[in-house]
Amino acid sequence: MKIATWNVNSLNVRLPHLLEWLRAATPDIVALQETKLEDARFPAAAISELGYHCVYSGQKTYNGVALLSREPARDVLTDIPGLDDPQRRILVATIGDLRIVNLYVVNGQDVGTEKYAYKLDWLKKVTAFLREELQRHPRLIVLGDFNIVPEDRDIYDPEAWRGKILCSEPERAALQGLFDLGLHDSFRLFQAEAGHYSWWDYRQAGYRRNLGLRIDLILASAALRERCRGASIDGVPRGWERPSDHTPALLELSDD
Repeated sequence: MKIATWNVNSLNVRLPHLLEWLRAATPDIVALQETKLEDARFPAAAISELGYHCVYSGQKTYNGVALLSREPARDVLTDIPGLDDPQRRILVATIGDLRIVNLYVVNGQDVGTEKYAYKLDWLKKVTAFLREELQRHPRLIVLGDFNIVPEDRDIYDPEAWRGKILCSEPERAALQGLFDLGLHDSFRLFQAEAGHYSWWDYRQAGYRRNLGLRIDLILASAALRERCRGASIDGVPRGWERPSDHTPALLELSDD
């Protein structure tokens, strides 16, 4: 089973890229973020032609999340208890024997701002939800755009970013709180070296110069760790014309 996450940064713009990538990569489950589409405009028909079921939670212009899967999704949630967030950033569903939590984590703007404080509070509430979700669903996958660089090896210039948004210690501590639940950064189960990124700024020839950050993650629960068979980042779509600034991250699981 192949599971992927991709912040498409406007599905309206990137639909041809998504369809091309689905044909080439043939994933079983795909989590999308920043679809930036109201639900009535979601291109479910075009995606279903490739054999995928779709569930989605969107809004106009901003945010928006979706799950595409070969099997129909069940027990879908678009909100979690206590969060009280009108922004469409969370989508939860059971697919096969897996519980999937798709997150588009708040960016936070800048350290010390109201949006930064909201990000930390948002993560605190999501962590509490995931703690309970793990008890109900031990085979849990949490994936998406986390807007947090886990470690210095996940960014091209750690010193330049030290203490700044996406790399601040409180943000990293919040991400560590997810690891402390028993979730594993699947990419790091297979790849220890620095220099692997999933996002590159459009400015300053970021992709060509490999000035990247790894902020798109797939976390696997302890119950799934032994089923993890490989993890990767597919940089090819970032080199296409009019690309998203993110590229897909993938995890391969054995069937049992």
